[in-house]
Amino acid sequence: MSASEPGPQPDDELLDDDLYEDDDVRELDVTALDHGDRRAPAGRAEIDTLLREGELDMEGRLLDASNVTLVGAIRTETLAATCVYKPVAGERPLWDFPDGTLAGREISAHLVSEATGWAVVPPTVLRDGPFGRGMVQLWMDADPDVDLAEFVRRDDPGLRQMAVFDAVVNNADRKGGHIIPMTDGHVYGVDHGICFSVDPKLRTLLWRWAGRPLLLEHLAVLERLAEDLRGELGEQLHEHLTRREVRRTQQRVADLLRTQLHPQPSGDWPALPWPPF
Repeated sequence: MSASEPGPQPDDELLDDDLYEDDDVRELDVTALDHGDRRAPAGRAEIDTLLREGELDMEGRLLDASNVTLVGAIRTETLAATCVYKPVAGERPLWDFPDGTLAGREISAHLVSEATGWAVVPPTVLRDGPFGRGMVQLWMDADPDVDLAEFVRRDDPGLRQMAVFDAVVNNADRKGGHIIPMTDGHVYGVDHGICFSVDPKLRTLLWRWAGRPLLLEHLAVLERLAEDLRGELGEQLHEHLTRREVRRTQQRVADLLRTQLHPQPSGDWPALPWPPF
């Protein structure tokens, strides 16, 4: 992931598209953010505390994102990290998704990710920020030595898990830039604002396994997920999605368990996101 920011200007202008001209943009080095003597969070409990309670200090904006995506520091008295903040106020209207629902869809994707145990989505919360309520997500530094164009063609276990996850959440935008391979081999996925449509909209670069049998270990995860969707997970999703969207998520999991196959392009919707990277 990379970020850019304009020269010095009032913080509230970070939401204004008209300010971002090509000759007024410079690269933002997220590794150079000054956290003082604060340390990085250790473990999930500290990460959650930091994301929910930390003070947001936005430094720049991702200019290649469709919606306002701000990057900066999040700090408590003792902890600090880099994060992404997507305020609902910066969401652009879409013809096929209700206005003001993208942050909730990001949270819903994280909830499903946690339920699978695959940690596809980085730690994510919904909270208030400098531009109102929005999604706040821990920033992940991708392995700089990985060639994404080559990586997405690999038969990588993390990518195959992600392909199953995307089928469950009906991800309409799995671009190469939304895939974050880490130095330890784990693979994260980001930008899940246009998921959970009631219509089939799976659009992804990860068609390598289309039509192939699902792995037994993935079927076991889907069995547990189906049960969770009928219980607490389903109730959590109802806070961010419509009842019909939750029911369709349940149905997609049931369909995967019935066919025991990776889905194939439907032909009714473009199979690949554009641009792919």
